[in-house]
Formats: sequence, C-alpha cells, structure tokens
Amino acid sequence: MQKTILITGSTDGIGLEAARMLLSRGHNILLHGRNPIKLEKVERSLSALPDGGRLDSYVADLSRLADVQEFAKVVTEQHPELDVLINNAGVYNAPDPVTRDGLDIRFAVNTIAPYLLTRRLLPIIAETGRVINLSSAAQSPVDMEALAGRVRLSDGEAYAQSKLALTAWSRRMGLEFKNKNGPVIVAVNPGSLLGTKMVKQAYGMEGKDIGIGANILCDLSLSDQVADATGLYFDNDAGKFGSPHPDALDPRKLEEIVRGIELVLADLNLS
Repeated sequence: MQKTILITGSTDGIGLEAARMLLSRGHNILLHGRNPIKLEKVERSLSALPDGGRLDSYVADLSRLADVQEFAKVVTEQHPELDVLINNAGVYNAPDPVTRDGLDIRFAVNTIAPYLLTRRLLPIIAETGRVINLSSAAQSPVDMEALAGRVRLSDGEAYAQSKLALTAWSRRMGLEFKNKNGPVIVAVNPGSLLGTKMVKQAYGMEGKDIGIGANILCDLSLSDQVADATGLYFDNDAGKFGSPHPDALDPRKLEEIVRGIELVLADLNLS
C-alpha cells in the first residue's frame, strides 16, 4: 500500500538514501532541508527516478523552534494524513553552537525540534502510522541545565546527551500509545560509523555504507514486525531491538527529560 512519508534532513546522507529507496518503491515522500537550493537540486534528482511516488519538499531551519512550529502547520494544511515521520535531521557541530533561542544546537535540532514536530503532527499521523527517531550508539546522561541552554558542553558530549534525550522522549511518548490507538514510536541507532557528514566531521573518516542505515529506516517504516514495538529502541549494530542507555529506561529520568523539553517550549511560547 502506498504511504506518505516525511523525512527530515533528507538532502544528504542516510535521509537522502532512505528517501530514494522509499520513493523507488512507489511511496510519496515529503523531503525536508534547511538549504532551499540544495533541496531543489535533490528534488530534481529524485523526480527523475522511474516509477517513483509523489514528491513534495519543505524548507525549515530546525534550529529555530518557531520554524519547526510553522513547518508542522504547513505540512498539516497540505496533507490530511501522514503514515510515517522519520526524524532523521541531526547536528554534531556548528560554527556557532548557540541557536537564536539561546539553546545548544545539538539539543535544539537533535532533541527538541523532533519532539515539537512529532507533537504537532500527531493529529494527522495515522493510528497505524510510525514515528522513527534517529538516535545513536553515543548516549550519555542528560544535564538538564545544558538541555535548557544554561550550560555549554563539548561537541561530543552535547551530541551524546541530545541523543539520549531523544531516545528517552521516544520511549515516553511511545508508551503513551501502548494500549490505545496511536502510532508506533521507536528510536533507532542506524549503525555506528556510517559514512555520514557527521561521522566525517567527528572522526575524520569515510565510514561504512550509509545504505545500512537507510535500509533499517525503510524496514522500521514498513515492516509489520514493528507493529507492536512502540516505545522500544532498535540497535542496528546488533540487528535487533535492545537496551539503550539505562537512563532511557528509568521512568523518573523519562519524566524529567520530557518536563525539561516542555519547559523550554513554554519559555518560547511554543507549548
């Protein structure tokens, strides 16, 4: 059955490859990027694929949370139903790691933006739909002051904390739908040291085939075997659902992280 799938950060890396794979299978793809010129180039390239589904594209800077709110509004106005949301966009480092909202860009883009986008799109995500959140094997305990933008961290630490925070809210939100109608929400480590821009930035290496990560995004988006997996974490290094960092399984930590995200959004009048 043809599905409508939104993939953030789909102008390069795993997101672009997943978009190409899903489009070639006849699904409708909603592309997203920060750079309009790059996004237009990608859309032209993918439009040339034979037998592909429909393509739409959206420009939004996920480091600006008001833009995320507007992004969700436009998607909701243009699409009555969304089958899959893949929160793929991520940041490891940036020339200026502090956003216009005063947040660390890793927490803004990797944690809070996908949370806000998911919440705003829930009304149009099918009850049998999926939300796939790109986590990482790199996870470390979250400093709530850093999440709120009051403490500065190194690139590696900010990235690892932001990915644990993403994994935590994925579990917390996924469990909301455990025994009632709602989408399956999972976090996934797509594979360690894949050849993405972030791996090249962080480690100065080419990395492994990004198709490894794109394939698991396709599987999690479409496979019937994921239908009962809401709130779980898929570790693609192990090739199965497994355990994230212990903090992402601690109910008290989950509540603390979600409360911290909600407080940031409330301070920005986006709650």
